[in-house]
Amino acid sequence: MDEVDAPAGAESYCAAPAAPAGKVPGPPYADCVECGEPTEYGVATPGRVLCPVCEWQDAQRTACSG
Repeated sequence: MDEVDAPAGAESYCAAPAAPAGKVPGPPYADCVECGEPTEYGVATPGRVLCPVCEWQDAQRTACSG
């Protein structure tokens, strides 16, 4: 069954991933999960948080080379 054929009000099987809560103005900062450096996100931010350098490198690895 395609989403087009789904009845109105039907929910998707997959929940959307949680977006980072956003940058915080001051400490405490969460540690990067790859290098351990402080990030721009608060410690209460859900999900995988990366420092600016690792975030950029991750974007380079996952970018379309098309």
